[in-house]
Amino acid sequence: MEYLPPYEEYKARQRPSLKQHQFIDKSRDTVRAILNRSDPRLLLIVGPCSIHDKISTREYASRLHDFAASVSSQFFLVMRTYFEKSRSVAGWKGFLYDPLLDGSHNIPQGIEWTRELLLELAAMEVPTATEFLDPISAYYYDDLITWGSIGARTSSSQPHRQLASALEMPIGFKNGIAGNVSAAVNGALAASHPHRYMGLCPQGKPIIKKTSGNHDAHVVLRGGESGPNYDPGSVAHLINRLEHVGLPARLLIDCSHQNSGKKFEKQPAVFQSVINQIVEGNTAIRGVMLESHLHSGKQMHPTDVSQLKYGVSITDSCLDWHSTAHLIEWAAVTLQQQQQCAAAEAIDICGIV
Repeated sequence: MEYLPPYEEYKARQRPSLKQHQFIDKSRDTVRAILNRSDPRLLLIVGPCSIHDKISTREYASRLHDFAASVSSQFFLVMRTYFEKSRSVAGWKGFLYDPLLDGSHNIPQGIEWTRELLLELAAMEVPTATEFLDPISAYYYDDLITWGSIGARTSSSQPHRQLASALEMPIGFKNGIAGNVSAAVNGALAASHPHRYMGLCPQGKPIIKKTSGNHDAHVVLRGGESGPNYDPGSVAHLINRLEHVGLPARLLIDCSHQNSGKKFEKQPAVFQSVINQIVEGNTAIRGVMLESHLHSGKQMHPTDVSQLKYGVSITDSCLDWHSTAHLIEWAAVTLQQQQQCAAAEAIDICGIV
């Protein structure tokens, strides 16, 4: 048995500065405003499928920060920083659990490096997104995340719904692996309610946690075994389900995973379809997700980690940075033109055919 220090030790040792803390709070408020339509922009969650290399993570974050300003009138960019990876059977479970990529599973090192990276990104003013896979691990780094998700394999899990109820950032529930949206809708609904459940205090002792509910919980469509679900019909079906249970009609669409058949080359077509739905008047779609890295595709996890290619995913395949930037620029221009046309139509001078 190996002892894991309580989360208060990590948070005390690697504490965000006042400026970093304020940046994270402000970023969370921006996401909330977008979800609630008081901010007319779209949320764009973009970045590597998973984090496995500190150096390439910093480079991607730097590029994203520099690029974000050029599209800020249309998008609020949040970087994917997924430190935990759910596995259907087996495999590398993420940077948090095996940061050296060698099977040593140095979890204390993984927690320390995860917080180190997230603090660096906060200092760079790059908002971050992640999937909370293990309810216990969330205690160790939840304070540094802008947007979180509950994945397709855990949306129906009661412990994860309770966790989402306690987290202090907007949380997206992904539809289930099979493609049915019930788990995500019910997950978002459950997370919006108060809960009492068994958790941990900062010193690591069991306690009864009390939550007031997460009122920013929402659904993320990511496709499933039954096929993609980013099309207008699937979106309309979800909106009806949300309205039926009394949840706000708001959702995000993941352009990767089963919506693109896990083929990075198909992400642009999905993304363009989603943007066109928004241009055509669908206001329920509040954001989009893209899996993107410095270079395209993916690579096998080699036995000798020195053989890893720099800036290439070791989990799902990703778009390269230049294709990503070009795609987002296209979307920003398309959305801006639609807004200009709508404004012109309001005074009856729009001449677009």
